[in-house]
Amino acid sequence: MTETILFSEELTKEFHMGGSTLKVLKGVNIELQKGQIAAIIGKSGAGKSTLLHIFGMLDRPTSGRLVFNGEELGNKSDNELAAFRNHTIGFIFQFHHLLPEFNALENVLMPAMISGNNKKTSAERAKYLLDRVGLSERLNHRPGELSGGELQRVAVARALINEPSLVLADEPSGNLDQENSEMLHDLIWGLAREDNLTFVIVTHDMSLAERADRILHLTDGVMEEIDHRHFTKRFM
Repeated sequence: MTETILFSEELTKEFHMGGSTLKVLKGVNIELQKGQIAAIIGKSGAGKSTLLHIFGMLDRPTSGRLVFNGEELGNKSDNELAAFRNHTIGFIFQFHHLLPEFNALENVLMPAMISGNNKKTSAERAKYLLDRVGLSERLNHRPGELSGGELQRVAVARALINEPSLVLADEPSGNLDQENSEMLHDLIWGLAREDNLTFVIVTHDMSLAERADRILHLTDGVMEEIDHRHFTKRFM
């Protein structure tokens, strides 16, 4: 039985600059099921990152509804949304955003400490996650001592520390070479399948998009779902 985890209805986003209005999103509708991997593709400036930020409630839509696990998010206060994000959503960015003064284990632990979780239990989970991403021997290494691929794997572990239901990734392999990109993609797919996690991934990498369960094309603020049968002909 499928379970809807994220539902949006007529999401819009406008930015006001001086006397003009820029309409970035023009009524985005989507329904994502638990365990799905969805790739969002589109040209630069199409609104992909803006949409991802709204899904993660880092920004609010101008209008429209956003429902997570049956819960309306639009009526929550900023403080309620901050708590919701930290406990429910994991974020992976193109640039890892690790804190250089802390080692890999401490960086992974950071969201758990912000949430006030039990330190011992969280440390055990952080070690477990770093082992799952192949970095059990690098716990005490700081970011300056890690390769680009290793930094992104630490970022993946950090995104999972609070056991999120949804992981949002913005160009997660955009700063990596092909070999490390493929390793990261395999890691994400393995985690999604093993833990029944839902991933939404913004990407320019068509090989990554092709592997996704669903391919969503954002163009001129409007979302279109691309059938896999037609994807290669149109985009590759």
